[in-house]
Amino acid sequence: MLPLERQKKIIDLLTVRKVMKLTELTEELQVSIETLRRDMNLLTRQGKIEKIYGGVKLAQSTFGESMIEERMFSQLREKEVIAQKCSEYIHDGDCIYIDSGSTTYQLAKYIKQKKKLTVITNSIPVVNELLHSEIELLIIGGKVRQNEQSIVAFDYLFNFSELNIAKAFICASGITIEKGISDYNLEEANTRKKIIELSQQVYVAADSTKFGKDVTIGIAPLDKIDYIITDDHLHQDFISSFQGTGTHLILS
Repeated sequence: MLPLERQKKIIDLLTVRKVMKLTELTEELQVSIETLRRDMNLLTRQGKIEKIYGGVKLAQSTFGESMIEERMFSQLREKEVIAQKCSEYIHDGDCIYIDSGSTTYQLAKYIKQKKKLTVITNSIPVVNELLHSEIELLIIGGKVRQNEQSIVAFDYLFNFSELNIAKAFICASGITIEKGISDYNLEEANTRKKIIELSQQVYVAADSTKFGKDVTIGIAPLDKIDYIITDDHLHQDFISSFQGTGTHLILS
């Protein structure tokens, strides 16, 4: 197993088990304690894990956005049903954009059988998921955000004006009636703004915990969003408030 694969496995295990002893990790990974300590030292310097007495745990996010590895497992059932509902709006021959994020990543799993589908994305996990399918993949060029496993765009590296996107599936960390959708990272927000401008229809895929939050960077007001697809745990107050907007709220 390569070091990067081993380090990802450590994060995956800690996401599920929360805390693990060193002996448990060496058994799971089939490596020596010296090799494990090298991986742990690197992950600690990257701020991904914390060493505790006799073991290790995921680093706690003190503010802002949690790591993509952690979000891949949180609210997983809700994200899967949201992604499955999103897939119903994707048809053979479509050209779509799939955003970086743990919810939109799930969407890639449900579209592999679509015919003559073109997927534009900035998500490395989405690319990996679709790499061996028959879907035509276009990945935008720019800077890699390692913690988010995404690529944030630079105009001089990618010609956005050439894109003809029928449907964009966007993530958001916050959704309010007053401010629309928002996120924590400026570069991710700028990429999403460009994609929203170019897309014929815009779908926001977000679980119900994102509603009522207005986080660091505004992305777009609700009048730029055609559909928001969320889970059925959304509070009735939010459902009622959306009836006066032009954005269609879809519960999965």
